[in-house]
Amino acid sequence: MTETSHDTVRDLHGIRVLIMAADGPKLASESDSQTFLSAAWEHDAAMVAIPVSRLDAAFFQLSTRLAGAVLQKFVNYRVRLAVIGDVSEWSSASNALRDFIVEANRGRSTWFVADIDELSRRLAS
Repeated sequence: MTETSHDTVRDLHGIRVLIMAADGPKLASESDSQTFLSAAWEHDAAMVAIPVSRLDAAFFQLSTRLAGAVLQKFVNYRVRLAVIGDVSEWSSASNALRDFIVEANRGRSTWFVADIDELSRRLAS
């Protein structure tokens, strides 16, 4: 395990995962995703785990298109994304967001999980 300013790199079932610190700059615009992707490349990580606390509320409002733009950027650069934490505050208020999360979790590129243990279990299967 390697640590860099609160971010942690862990190997989870053969996947190098950059686990971002809970505190730090928020991902609030499409251009902010470059910061997270650059950190992934710096640590040779195939996946970035971003805590909910690092995502601006606009990410969870699908009408802003921020989530779609960010997820597309990660897919384009072949870096998997895991959103870590409780998203029920937003998903309970939006059927569209709830459906979006369910659909994302069916795929392999983006997952919404409660914690790192759940991420590890998903990567194991």
